[in-house]
Amino acid sequence: MTEISLPRFGSLSSRLVRLYGGLVVYGAGIGLLVQSGLGLDPWEVFHQGLSFRTGWSMGFCINLVGALVLLLWIPLRQRPGLGTISNVLIVGSCADLVMWRVAPPSHLVAEWAFLLGGIVLVAAAGGLYINAGFGPGPRDGLMTGLARLGLSVRVGRTLVELTVLAAGWILGGTVGIGTIVFAVTIGPLTQVFMKMWRPAG
Repeated sequence: MTEISLPRFGSLSSRLVRLYGGLVVYGAGIGLLVQSGLGLDPWEVFHQGLSFRTGWSMGFCINLVGALVLLLWIPLRQRPGLGTISNVLIVGSCADLVMWRVAPPSHLVAEWAFLLGGIVLVAAAGGLYINAGFGPGPRDGLMTGLARLGLSVRVGRTLVELTVLAAGWILGGTVGIGTIVFAVTIGPLTQVFMKMWRPAG
């Protein structure tokens, strides 16, 4: 039997470690961002606002919205992978666990430490998850699907994230300095971690 090689992503076991490690770390990063109280990225603003309005945990809202976004993949002819489904099940659950176990800080310095630590964890998780190669998360796949319709990724992402940010703010989600810091730093940091976690070969 011919052995199937995965030169781009590495062995199956290492890919699975990157996938599930990335999802757990991503959820932990979200939990720290929330506990910082300084502001969230657009999607988390929406998830938090939805949580405030429904009384459901924020992690449950993250998972639920991820599942609902997957329904939008159908008309866009996007196909979910193992990473897509795992994202829906794991990220919100891990975020809830961190928010349950880690109390919000009471000092400004600690709040900033939580914010910056959360951003670094989310970026590191993105590098792990992307290098695993098991398919995009529900929200990223939505951007890819819109791009297939002829809308540039930049325009599509901007429109979607501004929409969810506005909706989340109306619902009571936390928009603040952390929202700006996240937007400015997450791209460059994710690129750094993508190179760092890239498998050899």
